[in-house]
Amino acid sequence: MIQAVPKPITFDEFIDWYPENSEHRYELHDGTIVEMPKPTGKHSQVAGFISGELFLEIRQAKLPYFIPKECVVKAIDESGYEPDVIVLDQQAIAQEPRWERESIITKGESVRLLVEVVSTNWRDDYLTKLADYEELGIPEYWVIDYAALGGRRFIGNPKQPTLSIYTLVEGEYQVSQFRGDDRIVSAAFPELDLTAKAVLSVG
Repeated sequence: MIQAVPKPITFDEFIDWYPENSEHRYELHDGTIVEMPKPTGKHSQVAGFISGELFLEIRQAKLPYFIPKECVVKAIDESGYEPDVIVLDQQAIAQEPRWERESIITKGESVRLLVEVVSTNWRDDYLTKLADYEELGIPEYWVIDYAALGGRRFIGNPKQPTLSIYTLVEGEYQVSQFRGDDRIVSAAFPELDLTAKAVLSVG
């Protein structure tokens, strides 16, 4: 018997399908629904810590940004991602056609900074999402690899915990990496006083 190959679904079909109050998280990767592991343990602590630090920076510097509890970022193709942390621009969000009804981000300029905390599916963060966020024009993308799970071509050999910050320069990401006592340098938060160690060793 020939088994039918499931046909790719569109982003809109994915949004319509997404179950309410689900105990699982889902993303759409190039037309295929992928069940994502819910952040637990240290992954959750790291995401919570960086969200808190950025929130404090927003308040202290009176920046016109906010950090939503959840949202979906629509890539150029039929993909949709739920980032671990996302900082949105309060003014630019007014131009987002799907924000008010569906908490969907479709424009890179709405995002000031986006963070993914690496787990076992590290290729998504270093390859797939990086390419999609770059194409979307998201100006700053952090990959927090506290357990040094990423490939050696991304975090060096020997592998060590690394915070990689990808900054959009003339439409392409340029990467800066931070480890140990390196002070994190962020274009979105130039006054941020935080070392890589403070983030990578949470918990």
